[in-house]
Amino acid sequence: MALGPRMEFRQTQSLVMTPQLMQAIKLLQFSNLELAAYVEAELERNPLLERAAEEPEIEIPGMREEPPAPPPSEDARAGDWMEAGEDPSRAAMEARLDTDLGNVFPDDAPSPGAGASSTTGSLSDWSGGERGEDYNPEAFLATQTTLADHLEAQLAVAVSDPALRLIGLNLIGLIDETGYFTGDLAQVADLLQADIADVERVLALIQTFEPSGVGARSLSECLAIQLRERDRCDPAMQALLAHLELLARHDRNALKRVCGVDAEDLADMIAEIRRLDPKPGLVFGSTVVHPVVPDVFVRPSPEGGWLVELNSDTLPRVLVNQTYHATIARTARSSADKTFLADCLQSASWLTRSLDQRARTILKVASEIVRQQEAFLDHGVRHLRPLNLRTVADAIGMHESTVSRVTSNKYISTPRGVLELKFFFSSAIAASGGGEAHSAEAVRHRIKALIDAEGADDILSDDTLVQKLKAEGIDIARRTVAKYRESMNIASSVQRRREKQALRPESADA
Repeated sequence: MALGPRMEFRQTQSLVMTPQLMQAIKLLQFSNLELAAYVEAELERNPLLERAAEEPEIEIPGMREEPPAPPPSEDARAGDWMEAGEDPSRAAMEARLDTDLGNVFPDDAPSPGAGASSTTGSLSDWSGGERGEDYNPEAFLATQTTLADHLEAQLAVAVSDPALRLIGLNLIGLIDETGYFTGDLAQVADLLQADIADVERVLALIQTFEPSGVGARSLSECLAIQLRERDRCDPAMQALLAHLELLARHDRNALKRVCGVDAEDLADMIAEIRRLDPKPGLVFGSTVVHPVVPDVFVRPSPEGGWLVELNSDTLPRVLVNQTYHATIARTARSSADKTFLADCLQSASWLTRSLDQRARTILKVASEIVRQQEAFLDHGVRHLRPLNLRTVADAIGMHESTVSRVTSNKYISTPRGVLELKFFFSSAIAASGGGEAHSAEAVRHRIKALIDAEGADDILSDDTLVQKLKAEGIDIARRTVAKYRESMNIASSVQRRREKQALRPESADA
């Protein structure tokens, strides 16, 4: 048989990730804040997109014919304009403009000589002078002082040498939001070509700034700085600071030997330590913390069961302006303009469909989760069922990856609190009697409840917790109990016994 080139047709199927499909997948896993920012960028980029609920246009008197307003009387002009009666036409205008006339029409503001009260002053007096074209109302908004700003202001007063001030600014930049210095002094000296002694001297100066304890390189140094300012850093206290790990373990006998003090003095020293601030920098603001806004609401139905609805405030509403597209399409002449309009129309149409599909998918997944976890909503976390992505995906006819994207960075408001959708997915713990499996989250909650109820003389070890859980029908291994306990930052039984005994009043006299 002769071998040679030949042509043949073959039909195959393959999945192609188009840009539109990638966009839909990306929108699905966005949080509501990320989605709002993305849609805002698309509104700026695409001229065919517009908001579904446009704000009413601002109508300024004079742009169309209106009956002239009667001139104000002399009595109305006299006296303080803030205390004068409200003008209906002015109130209507301010309602439309959502501001006051002084901000929009600065030239129309009453002059200082128009009978203004001497106690209140004129508008220009309040603003610090006449309002020019560069007047910025945002300059009067209160800003949150950060820790770096506070330290730099103190540095400017304490240091006059430009070289030392430059060193101080670099050191302040290496102080984290909790107030600790996280850099390396040798690297700072090498970067600035400065003497290491000068760098250490400037850091020691920064450690005298407010808040007390700032600029420390460790917890013991932070506490020592605060104690020195209180004149309480004696040799016994220094020994205590050098052995903070013993204090964390509540090993008072070892601390008494190390510090050379009796039980009463040790109790006073520990009380002094507890009055200090281990993270002094947190008294200043750092980053803006956004509150959690739920994507889905769940509330009881009057007919029984639960109602699931989307939070409309987190759903961007955009429309495709077909009228504007038809208008500018008639004026497009070049092929580049026509291609640009076609791309904008396709992108806008796909975005609106993707947003609608995203909302429907979130509602479908959330409804199935509520159906699966109805016992949790009715009776609490002990009735949380084990659930995985496959169970939800099979129930609603979707792929597991789709359910995973939907539950990422999404929150649901329930009578049990605002919870992340991923909270409802947990592994199963087998039942000792062969009954229905228990949710891992419910088991964690039960372990915490048992530990919270223990007394100082009745501390539950991990083995004891296993026995109690098996008596309640939960088949669990000791290492699993230890893993769940550590994930909740709960100390071991030995450490908990020391902590509870240390809190008893008679422990100081032991």
